[in-house]
Amino acid sequence: MPAIIPALRRSTGRGFPRRAAAVPVVLVLLAALAGCAWLDGQQRQLALRPTPTRAADAATIERPGDERWMVPVAAAEGMAQELALWWLPQPDPQAPTLLYLHGTLRNLYGNQPKIEALREAGFAILAVDYRGWGDSTSIVPSEDTISADALVAWGEMVRRQPVPGRRVIFGHSMGGAVAVRLASGLRHGADYGALILESTFTRMPDVAAEAGFWGRLAAGFTTLGFDSLSRIGRVDAPIVMLHGSADDTVPVQLGRRLRDAAPPGVRWVEFEGGPHSRLHSHDPALYRATMRQLMDTLTPATAVPAPATPP
Repeated sequence: MPAIIPALRRSTGRGFPRRAAAVPVVLVLLAALAGCAWLDGQQRQLALRPTPTRAADAATIERPGDERWMVPVAAAEGMAQELALWWLPQPDPQAPTLLYLHGTLRNLYGNQPKIEALREAGFAILAVDYRGWGDSTSIVPSEDTISADALVAWGEMVRRQPVPGRRVIFGHSMGGAVAVRLASGLRHGADYGALILESTFTRMPDVAAEAGFWGRLAAGFTTLGFDSLSRIGRVDAPIVMLHGSADDTVPVQLGRRLRDAAPPGVRWVEFEGGPHSRLHSHDPALYRATMRQLMDTLTPATAVPAPATPP
């Protein structure tokens, strides 16, 4: 979730220097008022916190059959850029497949504990690092570049999992907004089987507004939307939403508000005392059971052909 949110909370005097905390707020306001491209880039850098791969990320968990590769993507400037994708299969080729869309700050290397929890639950996983994160081309991302990268990853997932009803879209935090935007343009049954949203929000300005006076001020000017509230009504697939009651990054009331705006039938799973990023370790049994129950509702694996390996 955006770095600006903790910064805004610090500006209320909760144990952090006010002057340093006010800098992101000023940048957001100036970017909106002045329309300066440089300031807008600073706003996106501060809020989205893209995190390229570091040397310490080299130690990773790999199993037989795991793949990591780069695919070219077209940039608006015509420059060649690349996107990092991970394929983490299950021994059973008929396992359902999950598209993993992460949030801000942590790239896929930092998301490995959650990815492993989802894999242990039984999903094969296609995961993507948006440009700006991980091994992908380093840029200052925007909502549009992130959504474009999710579409590329979706195409790769479709190639790996030929059965629409056994495709699941998963998004954590900001990745939940990316997942809702993607799913709202797809059709249940014809394209995918279900949507999972973890610790996500209505709109990014709403998260800022929860941070107090400076947050409400910044929320009125920020150009970052990630508006799931206006899109979730177009999602026609089963939706599972997980949220921790003690989430201090995306307050649980934002998750509940998004749930209430969704079509009827959302399965809401609230983790008592659960944090923002570690629901999988806060209550592993509940987390796994939630995923297994969803998998039981997907298109049966009977007579499903094994996914073809992309050339």
